[in-house]
Amino acid sequence: MESGKTYLVLENYIGGQFVPCSSYLDSYDPSTGEVYCKVPDSGQEEIDAAVKAAQNAFPGWSSKSPQERAKLLSKLADLIEDDLELFAQAESKDQAGLISPWNLPLYLLTWKIAPAIAYGNTVIAKPSEITSVTAWMMCKLLSKAGFPPGVVNIVFGSGPKAGDALVSHPEVSLISFTGSTLTGQRIIERSAPYCKKLSLELGGKNPAIIFDDANLDECVPVSVRSSFANQGEICLCTSRIFVQRNIYHEFLRKFVEAVKKWKVGCPTDPTVDMGPLISKEHLAKVKNYIKRAKEEGAEILCGEGINGLDLPTRNQHGYFLLPTVITTIADDSSCMQDEIFGPVTCITAFDTEEEVIRRANGVKYGLAAVVWSRNVGRVHRVAKRLRSGLVWTNCWLIRDLNLPFGGMKASGIGREGAKDSYEFFTEIKTITIKHTEM
Repeated sequence: MESGKTYLVLENYIGGQFVPCSSYLDSYDPSTGEVYCKVPDSGQEEIDAAVKAAQNAFPGWSSKSPQERAKLLSKLADLIEDDLELFAQAESKDQAGLISPWNLPLYLLTWKIAPAIAYGNTVIAKPSEITSVTAWMMCKLLSKAGFPPGVVNIVFGSGPKAGDALVSHPEVSLISFTGSTLTGQRIIERSAPYCKKLSLELGGKNPAIIFDDANLDECVPVSVRSSFANQGEICLCTSRIFVQRNIYHEFLRKFVEAVKKWKVGCPTDPTVDMGPLISKEHLAKVKNYIKRAKEEGAEILCGEGINGLDLPTRNQHGYFLLPTVITTIADDSSCMQDEIFGPVTCITAFDTEEEVIRRANGVKYGLAAVVWSRNVGRVHRVAKRLRSGLVWTNCWLIRDLNLPFGGMKASGIGREGAKDSYEFFTEIKTITIKHTEM
């Protein structure tokens, strides 16, 4: 630790107890670039201890009735004001390993833990080492809610060390992971010798298709939000927007005007629309994609390299980036093909329905899509042909947690949801339609 500075030091939660670790990782405040806390650098030893605790707790926990388990989940939900009460039925399975990402840390972690323990499993969860504090805070509430020791174990650490030890452990029979496609491929390889059951919610390169009969007064503000909410660090964000040619320039003008009004700054400022990216390395990665697009001949309409950031002194070294809009870009560009996971969206024109379906499907991912049109027949026709696990119409991010959730192709395998958490279906499509004036 630096002289004169003190940090929050996290501990693993194993067998109902907080357990220190022999080594720690630095975790940074992305709004300042300064070290915020110390996170356990766990490995095989800590994972083994957590698996043993989960095994010891399993007979007693799995023998409880669904009603008893649901009662404890409800207590925990009351303590953290979460959606845990949705997950309260089913049968016991075994020990589950749960790996959650950094972008929505508590939300996605509880989304994994709740159905697993509601079904009578005991779990070992590894949150992202970048965003571990909310998971550590939740650990304090588990015993208060009445959960027996060992039902939920939280082991902090990096993916290559703690994560690898978890997914390759022979006594962990099920793995639920949310994160990058590359890491998902690694999990498949490491877990394959044990024939583990997998639920992998991976990357996305989601299209929004805007037909010429769309209501732009609704479409533009929602499309801005679907592109840049949470700094674009949501797997469901739309990073490719296809606009029918005869409304293309009108949409582009309104979209850019709306984007320029977004305020980027310290997340504690209630007037801010967008905060910092998660890390220094991720910021450099996103900037590099924008640089490459420009080198390829794309046009940057606003954002990085065009407008300037206005940040308080304390945040000058934070990982901030303006929402960036790119046009005049080819479909085979890396910005149109790769998951950037940042505040960057590419907008291009299309002519026909057949063309835009082909182009929207022309990436390796298939997580989510949005269709904007007042023509219900077109909506169903296009949604049916999109290679995407989830299709919204005239809306974005409106869903019921009871519905199965997941993607196609490189966007993952298995489905998550209150009623279907561990029935891993293939190629199920959820279509959410917001009624609008025809």
